[in-house]
Amino acid sequence: MTATIRLGISTCPNDTFAFHALLERKVDWGGLEFQIELLDIQQLNLRLQAGSFDVAKASFFAALQLADRYLVLPSGSALGFGVGPLLLASRSDTRPVPGMPQSLTLCPGKDTTAHLLFQLFYPKCGQVEQVEFSEIMPRLSTGTADYGVCIHEGRFTWQQQGLHLVEDLGTRWEQTTGSPLPLGGIIASRELEPKVLQTVQTVIQNSLLYGLAHREETLSTMQRFAQELDESVIWQHVDLYVNEWTIDLGEVGHKALNELDKRARAAGLCPSGLEARLEILSQR
Repeated sequence: MTATIRLGISTCPNDTFAFHALLERKVDWGGLEFQIELLDIQQLNLRLQAGSFDVAKASFFAALQLADRYLVLPSGSALGFGVGPLLLASRSDTRPVPGMPQSLTLCPGKDTTAHLLFQLFYPKCGQVEQVEFSEIMPRLSTGTADYGVCIHEGRFTWQQQGLHLVEDLGTRWEQTTGSPLPLGGIIASRELEPKVLQTVQTVIQNSLLYGLAHREETLSTMQRFAQELDESVIWQHVDLYVNEWTIDLGEVGHKALNELDKRARAAGLCPSGLEARLEILSQR
């Protein structure tokens, strides 16, 4: 089997940890060739919409919108308890209130699951501006925005920036649904042949298992791309976002994705007329 796979992954430590062995060719590529790009998550969402990748990391909100063209691979997801984005404020004792158009909230991309959660829990709360995730905390620190939905490494460093926690949106999701929060996962084009899809899934899972068995070896790859280079923060990130559901979404993952799908549709946040629902590749 010879096929070239256009693969996109994020620069976040959980992804570079999981894909270290694939990037460094420490695992068998199964006869495939991979052309790999590492980008910000919203850039990946947009490039997937444009059809630039065969396989890529996507926010699950974006994956919902692409469900007619892509399916979810069982391995490589960020899903769990205590993993959600944080709603932060530039000042203490403030909270977004519906009908306050003068307030400004920064979100890390319109197709991110973080933005979806903000829309679900804080509808019609002022103005929203989409920026790259790394801009959010600096903008809050300088007072050029009132609120920000913080993701990735910022979850561990926001207090050092003198910012204030309004709410952990992941905790609210868990309390509301009883489900772990599905943030993002690896999606693959439905146009790929079944054998190729299965091979891609195997290579990704093997890469993840290699990383788990050779943790220290992955550090240099993670530091090459991370926004935050402190080793303790990088390992906190990996330990939080890489778990049993990263290896295999399983039944819990299926239910979590169905819950996200249901709530996004009920709130009118999926494109009108979109009937396709997220499907997870079955491992035969």
